[in-house]
Order: sequence, then structure tokens, then C-alpha cells
Amino acid sequence: MEENKSNNGLKIALGIALVLFLGTAFYTFDLMKKKNETEAQLTEEKQLVMTDLSNMAKQYDVAISENKLANSNLVEARTRIQGLMDSLQISETNVKSLWKYKQQYLNLQKEMDALLTENNKLKAENNQLATSLDSTRIRLEERNVFTDSLLMQNTALAEVVESATILSADNLKGFGVIERNSGKLIPTERARRTDKLRVCFTVAKNTLVQAGDQELYIQVIDPKNNVLGVNEQVVFGDKFLNYSIISRFNYENLSLNVCEFVASKDEEEFEEGRYIVNVYNEKNLMSTTEFTLK
Repeated sequence: MEENKSNNGLKIALGIALVLFLGTAFYTFDLMKKKNETEAQLTEEKQLVMTDLSNMAKQYDVAISENKLANSNLVEARTRIQGLMDSLQISETNVKSLWKYKQQYLNLQKEMDALLTENNKLKAENNQLATSLDSTRIRLEERNVFTDSLLMQNTALAEVVESATILSADNLKGFGVIERNSGKLIPTERARRTDKLRVCFTVAKNTLVQAGDQELYIQVIDPKNNVLGVNEQVVFGDKFLNYSIISRFNYENLSLNVCEFVASKDEEEFEEGRYIVNVYNEKNLMSTTEFTLK
């Protein structure tokens, strides 16, 4: 009799324990399910806040791009949004953190509304001012058409006159020569046989140029890009020129043939290859040509 009572008591205890175990398991499962759901919801909410911030940043980008002059308030606000996005990206996903960022987003939204309203007002004022300036500019342009036309004609005439008062070097030629003891010169294309280089050109007739002593700068550049001859430098304002020889002659406003000799560098043999000859009237290049020694 007592043994039966003992067995019954044990069964009841086991039953209670089983019920408690099942209840605990169910409660734990339910807690885990709610936790996962909460985390998923927080992650989704975090992404929504990130999307809202990204859209806000794009609005600022558009507003900034529409301004020819950078608006410091817009730029500063755009920078703060980017900083908030960077911070949110690495932040913990919890209710407290998310709530903080949502509050900051709402504050930024209010600030953006005010800034964009002010920006739109400024744009409208600028557009009105631009329209007024365009109208004024058109009237000024119409008024100055005749003046500009005269100015262009005068400028063109001045350029023609200036160009006409400059000597010209026509038929520019450069070549190697063999110099005999008798003084006879024999043209050659052989570099090793060349004693000197000869540069010849014609100064054309020009009655607008003042007669008298004139000088032109001759520059001869060898295949190694060295300036032959004296290779001295002359400065004209902010420009300088390395020349091989100065050609000086008396000009009487008539066509004049001029020839000059240019020696090799340090009296060495002339290099094989292409030579460039330039003739300058001060800083102005008058004529250029080239020849080859084999």
C-alpha cells in the first residue's frame, strides 16, 4: 500500500518535471524566435535609415551642382550626412543606437528643407538677375557693334602695316661647302667633306622699311639639336634666342641677296643627318628650311 503511494508520487513528480521542461523549452524557443525577428526588423530599419540618408545626400548633390558658386551651407550639410552614413554603417544594430540615428536623420531632414528652400529662393533671384543682365548686355552689344567693327578694322590695318614694315627672308637655303685654298666654294652633301655650312637668302624689296644698317639672326641646328656657330644668346623681353651668327648688311629698300657661313661646333667634323636653318628678325621667325648631310 505504501509502495503504491510512493510510485504514484514519483509519477506525479516526473509529470510535473516534464511539463516544466516542455514549458521552458517552448518559452526559450519563443524568445529566440522573437529575438531573431527583432534583429531582422532592426536590420531592415537600419537599412531604411541608410537609404533615407543616401537619398538626402543625392538631393544635396543636385542642389550643389546647380550652383555656379559653391554654397558653403549646402556643402557642410552634405559632409555631415556622409559622416552620419559612415558612422551608421559600422554601428551596432540595436534599438538605442537606431533611435539615435533616426533622430539625427529627422533633424537633418528639417535642416535640409530649410536650406533647399533658401537655395531655391536664391536661384530664382539669380535667374531674375541673370535675365536682367542678359537684357542689358544685349543692348550694350547692339550699341557697340559699330565700335567693335571699327576696332577690328583698325587692328587688322595695324597688323598689316606692322607686317609690311618687317624685312622678309625669301628663298632660304642651307648646304655644305668645300672651301679650296683659292677661296673657291664647292657645294657638297657629304658630311665628312664639308668645311663650312653656307646659308643664303634674299631680302625682298620693301619701301616701308627704313633704309640703312639692318641685322638678322641666323640659327643653324645640327642633327644632335646643338646650335652651331657662336651659339650666343640674345634676349627680347620675355623671350630669348640662341643664334649661330648675326647677319649684318646695309639695306637700301631694294632686293638684296645675303649669304653667311656657319662653322661646326668646336671645329669638329659635321654630323650626318638633318640640319635646320632659321632666320629671325629679333624674336620673330621670318623663314625656316632644312637640308641633309650624308
